[in-house]
Amino acid sequence: MIHPTADVASDARIGHGTSIWNGAQVREGAVIGDDCVIGKDVYIDAGVRIGDRVKIQNGALVYRGATVESGVFIGPGAILTNDRHPRAIRRDGRPAGPADWTLSEVRLGHGCSIGAGAIVVAGCDVGRFAMVGAGAVVTHPVRAHALVAGNPARPMGWVCACGQRLAGDEATWGKGGQGVGRCLRDGRRYTVDRDGVVVESIP
Repeated sequence: MIHPTADVASDARIGHGTSIWNGAQVREGAVIGDDCVIGKDVYIDAGVRIGDRVKIQNGALVYRGATVESGVFIGPGAILTNDRHPRAIRRDGRPAGPADWTLSEVRLGHGCSIGAGAIVVAGCDVGRFAMVGAGAVVTHPVRAHALVAGNPARPMGWVCACGQRLAGDEATWGKGGQGVGRCLRDGRRYTVDRDGVVVESIP
């Protein structure tokens, strides 16, 4: 379903079962997978790649260079940027053009969530099933299953694939270090080792 007021480029690829709502714009060469929801006034820039079952809420901005893996949630008003050193003009005052900037890509890992109004700065990836709090400004890569919040975003703990915050030893686990945590909702256990690898085990 594509709303009559949505602006979808003729060469954009839209998957089966995807809904694009009023006022949304999907630029040239963008690829959107199956069963996605693209909310009101969302902007998806040229060449952006979006997986299956992704929800992008109203007013979110997804700029060129972004790759959004399957199962990702992007909250209302969230922004994925693509330029770490933005300028409107050159040193001589002439308008800057495409040759005057370097594209910095962003990748959102499978199943992660970006909260309402959050900003992911160019060049910062967000790991699998991580959760970025509302209004956060992500200036460094976010590890898988990490919960980050604030400006700049800092580790606050860890989350299960279901989204529930994990319970564990706050002296290590809750501070972003090593440890073992457990989801109180579904019982899954997670381990973070010294290399930052998150391992999930089902009870």
